[in-house]
Amino acid sequence: MAGFSHSSLFDAHGSDVAHDPRVAVTARDLIDMAASASVLQPLRTVSARARRAGGHLSRVRGRGMDYQESRAYQAGDDIRAMDWRLTARTVEPHIKVFHEERERPVILAVDLSPGMFFASRGALKSVQAARCAAMFGWAAVAQGDRVGALLFNGAHRELQPRGGRAGILRAIRELVAHTDAQAALAEAAGENRLNAALLRLRRLVRPGSLVILISDFYGLDEDSLAHLSYLRRHSELLAVRVLDPLERFAPPPGRYALTDGRDRHQLDAVSGKERTSYQDLLLAHHAAVEGLLQRGGVPLLELASDDQVGEAIASQLHAGAHTHRRSA
Repeated sequence: MAGFSHSSLFDAHGSDVAHDPRVAVTARDLIDMAASASVLQPLRTVSARARRAGGHLSRVRGRGMDYQESRAYQAGDDIRAMDWRLTARTVEPHIKVFHEERERPVILAVDLSPGMFFASRGALKSVQAARCAAMFGWAAVAQGDRVGALLFNGAHRELQPRGGRAGILRAIRELVAHTDAQAALAEAAGENRLNAALLRLRRLVRPGSLVILISDFYGLDEDSLAHLSYLRRHSELLAVRVLDPLERFAPPPGRYALTDGRDRHQLDAVSGKERTSYQDLLLAHHAAVEGLLQRGGVPLLELASDDQVGEAIASQLHAGAHTHRRSA
């Protein structure tokens, strides 16, 4: 598909832009992602391994943390559930028994910061992120889980997990409302939005949840690792990184105009030296992101702005091992 710049998207034909599937999502678009959700089934036994990151997702549904009773320890019991107080009082080992939730909370954490409203080909990263979130949401509904969300772009929109179609349809309404590119690009750059969102997730996410974190991860740093490690203690995490090909590979020689809808800049990629420097910078950044996620034990999937979302995610989940991105 031919590339496009932000300047070509925000022209006088605003009414047409609103219906351009490269730029914005509609409720119908995200409802239709239900057809792709079958590739994720069963969601709780997904075995996805990151591209140079993370291990495997657990094959068991996270147990709930609602205390039910304590009983005598039996061979094979998880020692992490030991009831140390009762053990000390009776001088016999006892473990705590927890009531398992029938409906696991699945939290869709979607980064809609200004940097996500970019693409040189395909669709805006924000559009791909919304489609990916909807697909995971429909997969959760299909297996009886509850769907919640955290949408963040400086401000935050939290949705407590809710079961059935009501849960995913509520998330879809919010995704449509918060993927308006013009409104997002009006947001001023500021604090690390990813870390602020991860801090809120620590309060939102209940033990036993599955968190799908969808972002380009430009804000990932050592502080993020502390938040992820905290979340990983009692929940499962899966990261989906959404990138444009220009964020992976230096473009062909030339000068490229860039705009955020207000300011204009020029990327000079004429000389081989500049292109090599650009490529090295990209590789170093992405390697750092992958290293942080690996240290946090968070599996990583990749999604490009010109990918078919269902096919791209399914190919990585089914492959299980390392996934290699295609060249630009």
